[in-house]
Amino acid sequence: MSKQVAVVLGSKSDLEAMKPCMKRLKKFEIPFQVRIISAHRTPAAAEQLASSAQKDGIGVIIAAAGKAAHLAGVLAAHTTLPVIGVPMKTSMMGGLDSLLSMVQMPKGVPVACVAVDGAKNAAILAAQILALSDEVLAGRLAEFKRELAKDVTEDDLKIQMEAF
Repeated sequence: MSKQVAVVLGSKSDLEAMKPCMKRLKKFEIPFQVRIISAHRTPAAAEQLASSAQKDGIGVIIAAAGKAAHLAGVLAAHTTLPVIGVPMKTSMMGGLDSLLSMVQMPKGVPVACVAVDGAKNAAILAAQILALSDEVLAGRLAEFKRELAKDVTEDDLKIQMEAF
């Protein structure tokens, strides 16, 4: 059985911004689960998920949170699995507060971090991590990268033909 990804949302309000992550995981055919767990309001649940993740077949944890955004760090404190943080855009600082909360982790508790609202990149990074031990997934990623290059090449050709 292939490893799955745990997509953990700090609150229900993060769901819409994280849908591109789930869509991309589906396209890569990566099984995943989605949970809503708060680092501050349900810390025991965060500890439980992270500490049992590996035995539960999870290979990567993606954590989306805004404002104080401690979720990714709390999860990383309780597991040896890679944790990818997705800082959510906020009304107060546009997500800068979330981003800084995630990237300023103490020594020994790393969290990989993508851009503010970088849900799709979180899924791609999770796929790249899992593909280290999954040749089929590595092939899907290679095809995805070829498609990205093809799209840019097509755009390049189109713009070269336009008269400015």
